[in-house]
Amino acid sequence: MIKVTDLTKAYGDRYAIDHLNFQVEKGEVVGFLGPNGAGKSTTMKIITGFMAPTSGQVEVEGFDVFETPLEVKKRIGYLPELPPVYGDMKVSEYLKFCAEIKGVAIRKLKESVADALAKTSLEDVEGRLIQNLSKGYKQRVGLAQALVSDPEILILDEPTVGLDPTQVVEMRKLIAGLRGNHTIVLSTHILPEVQANCDRIIIINEGKIVTSDTLENISKTESSSCRISITVARQHDKLVDELNKLSVVTTVRLNGKKIEVEMPQSEESVEQLAEKVVSSGAGLLEFKVESSNLEDIFIRLTGDNDAGNEIQQPEAGGAQ
Repeated sequence: MIKVTDLTKAYGDRYAIDHLNFQVEKGEVVGFLGPNGAGKSTTMKIITGFMAPTSGQVEVEGFDVFETPLEVKKRIGYLPELPPVYGDMKVSEYLKFCAEIKGVAIRKLKESVADALAKTSLEDVEGRLIQNLSKGYKQRVGLAQALVSDPEILILDEPTVGLDPTQVVEMRKLIAGLRGNHTIVLSTHILPEVQANCDRIIIINEGKIVTSDTLENISKTESSSCRISITVARQHDKLVDELNKLSVVTTVRLNGKKIEVEMPQSEESVEQLAEKVVSSGAGLLEFKVESSNLEDIFIRLTGDNDAGNEIQQPEAGGAQ
């Protein structure tokens, strides 16, 4: 449905994106994941025809984005990082305006606006001026404009940026409700967004794709180590010293009453560690093996130490 071939955007000698190649199939929900500045928004703008590339090609259902832009725009609903809303318009008026410029038939305008309002739970504020809404509701209005023409493809660029934790959860539910009805590309640097919504993940860093697969397959490929959380009744410091002497152990940390161990992921290594803990006489209460999660993999692939930080400051005032 979307085919990106050798897509490049350069500013002088700096590459915002560097020869990207990927495809998105019909009905997929694909997470386009990367740290800030990785090239996510640039890629989304090019796919939707809002920016020209330096080189490369993008096709949407066989239509070239740059040779037949109107055909492509008919098939795409786009929510940019900053929602394209007009504060001096009422919500329903704005959606009707968007539907008209997107070519929705006159006989379907009322129905299309009503459907977009319902899908984004905006019925209660449809008569309010957009400028008087909270950021969370403005974000919903932005999503509603992307949906109002019932496009086959949705491109959502950082749809929860700037929202408070409650609004983040609400937006996730809205996106989850769109699964199965649209092909969705979700661009984000917030890891729980990907885990909650996506069938497949593309991780981009410094303008290049570093991995592309399902979360399950990426986890299997990248998880060469595991973390083990150990809780014992006594002798914490002594046990930490003993575990540090084991050749199979990479690192050992005492975190409150828990001992956290990192080591190669193999049954033999885990068994050796468990035997050592039991024989120490420290009183084993819990032994929990955890494979590397998406945050670990993300940091390892991108070197981004701020990964996973999803908590945003709430906006004061407005509708909640």
